[in-house]
Amino acid sequence: MNVRPALTRSLAAAALGLSVIGAGISTASTASAASLPKDCLEIYHNTKKATEAVNLRKGPGRNYTSLGILSKGTRFRVNCTTDFYWYYGKVETGANKGRKGWVSIAYLKNT
Repeated sequence: MNVRPALTRSLAAAALGLSVIGAGISTASTASAASLPKDCLEIYHNTKKATEAVNLRKGPGRNYTSLGILSKGTRFRVNCTTDFYWYYGKVETGANKGRKGWVSIAYLKNT
């Protein structure tokens, strides 16, 4: 049995349950949904900080091309996730400010 898909489904179900009770997870409007990556679950927009230097990637995984490096302390505004291992969002500070891409959640913390 592959644990990762089961965990992903469980987390997605939990996120859906939270959205029903209004705990910070929102549904995307038509306009914003069109700009999000395919199959990306929109989550409450919040800003995180990089805990160390980390790649901003073109897709959710280490096999995707790096779009640049976020140095420690760089602020990253989260928009969505596909698997709760990677966040898609926009860089708010630093050399890559304004750029959109994917960052591993292992290298992000709440601000």
